[in-house]
Amino acid sequence: MSSSSKSLKIGIVGFGTFGQFLANTMIKQGHTLTATSRTDYSQLCDQMGIHFFRDITAFLDADMDVILLCTSISSLSEVVGSMPLACLKRPTLFVDVLSVKEHPKNLLLKVLPEESDILCTHPMFGPVSGKNGWQNLTFMFDKVRIKDEVTCSKFLQIFASEVS
Repeated sequence: MSSSSKSLKIGIVGFGTFGQFLANTMIKQGHTLTATSRTDYSQLCDQMGIHFFRDITAFLDADMDVILLCTSISSLSEVVGSMPLACLKRPTLFVDVLSVKEHPKNLLLKVLPEESDILCTHPMFGPVSGKNGWQNLTFMFDKVRIKDEVTCSKFLQIFASEVS
């Protein structure tokens, strides 16, 4: 499999410390990233080779394979609720990385279009514990609603290739 066939277009919602931490590995693996956040990270994103969107509608219009939700637990409902999901060009895999599972799972099942896939994950490491790599660190996930197994597998491979 060529690297282009494994490459994903990933959009990160919430480009704080954890979003940046994950982005570094995803870029290293050759994925194409976009980001949006309530804080303006456009300069940092320029340096990292990531297209930064201030506008959530333009972000959703960018036609991504995966939307990675890196928001706080307390803001997830507001952030997802503010997304004009009709702008999605095709079925998209939504992935959360929150440390709790029931809340995001229930919320995403309730608000996302039926054709959108949902993968709830919990990387049990972060910028401190994973600063020297993700080897031997635990990554948990729940395939909540997956129709596109190929995209889901490609996304999970990001973590599988780093933790083993």
